[in-house]
Amino acid sequence: MNNIKFGGLCSPKYDEIKSELKEKFPIFFDFFTDNRWDLLIYLIKLALVEDGEDLTSNGIFGDEDYTSAYIVAKEDCIASCLPLVDIILKCLSNKNKVTYFVLDSEKIKKNTKLVEIYGRTKEILKAERIILNFLGHTFGVATYTKQYVDKLAKSKIKVLDTRKTTPGMRYLDKYSVLMGGGSNHRMDLSHMLMIKDNHIDRAGSITKAVKLLQEKYKDKCPPIIVECRNIEEVKEASSLKIKRILLDNMTPQDVKNCLKYIPDHIEVEVSGGITLKNISNFSHLTINYISVGALTKNAPCIDLSMRIL
Repeated sequence: MNNIKFGGLCSPKYDEIKSELKEKFPIFFDFFTDNRWDLLIYLIKLALVEDGEDLTSNGIFGDEDYTSAYIVAKEDCIASCLPLVDIILKCLSNKNKVTYFVLDSEKIKKNTKLVEIYGRTKEILKAERIILNFLGHTFGVATYTKQYVDKLAKSKIKVLDTRKTTPGMRYLDKYSVLMGGGSNHRMDLSHMLMIKDNHIDRAGSITKAVKLLQEKYKDKCPPIIVECRNIEEVKEASSLKIKRILLDNMTPQDVKNCLKYIPDHIEVEVSGGITLKNISNFSHLTINYISVGALTKNAPCIDLSMRIL
């Protein structure tokens, strides 16, 4: 990180921004703490450096040229990560003020004004594309997640994200899933131990893989999830001390058949090939979770626009 030069950029202080915005966005600041906050600031600075010096705006506007601008949604959507507007601008200076008209997780109608910004014209214009790039993506993930969640509204099944996130944007993606009404799977490889098909094939069996993990980590062993491809693997996994069984790429009938062999104390997750068209086919089953990589991998960006007043 230290090899990239962030000359001219500020480092927004977490406590100061939190005190200003915590009341409006409590979940955001509970989510982005410690290392997550540091990674977020690094990501924003990287985006600003990547965009280079704004020679156009710097050539037309001086330090004393101030203006107002607002951001509008050009389609129906779900809001997510709105505090990024403040944070991005504060990476440039403390001369900018943001007024919010909507909150994260709120349903937004087309042509709704989201925020109004007052500050240096050249800083607003430099931040414009960065802000819209981030929010277009995060709004998109939240909006797409809500569509999946709505399909299971009459059941108790939770919709989970996966690790199929945009590199560097893991936490923005997962926070946006929450804003869409979904739930988070493991944040990284250390949070839960997921034994997948390649682990099983290389280790020799599910039993061997589970025992190796339990022997390695002993009483500090994180929860274990086993991915099962067929009913034989389900039977084997169900006899072991594990947290969850993941039924991979199975039809609703396949899942129903597997549930006969899974004891109540083991959680059940369904994943693989889940789409908006077929997710409701699983809603009648007694399962805990459905994980969907598409929430973060395939979510369309939301069309947002910034306009100078």
